[in-house]
Amino acid sequence: MRSLEVRRETDYLSKLSESLTTVMNLIARVVGSIMAVGATFGALNTMYSAVSARTQEIATLRAIGFSGLPIVASVLAEALTLSILGGSLGAVLAWLFFNGHGVNALGGNFTQLVFRLTVTPGLMVQGIAWAVAIGLIGGLFPALRAARLPVTAALRTL
Repeated sequence: MRSLEVRRETDYLSKLSESLTTVMNLIARVVGSIMAVGATFGALNTMYSAVSARTQEIATLRAIGFSGLPIVASVLAEALTLSILGGSLGAVLAWLFFNGHGVNALGGNFTQLVFRLTVTPGLMVQGIAWAVAIGLIGGLFPALRAARLPVTAALRTL
């Protein structure tokens, strides 16, 4: 005798796509992590270049009495401003290009699974938060370098 199991169609399709969802989440996390590391190095490079281009300005500020803390704060403020702007632009572009976009995939037994990508406000906020964290990490080390800049050596290049 065969047993019969009654399920809703949404539950059946959800069960059918569990393995695909797991694989896609894993791939997304791995690719996202690699991209985050690359973005951090990009932020570091950008902020080190900004600090290097402003060596004389930073040395002048230090010479007229500014301590290292305001220098660190200014470099971090620049890094965070850039990261908020970049993260916000990325969130808006992701919403414009991907929200509601349909994706087809082959499921088990050669059935076709179709799902829609949804860019929610929560995901957009999470993306901007990640951008701010990357900007903070990318700006911290150049900010500390700027604060430790020897005033006399930097002013000699004038």
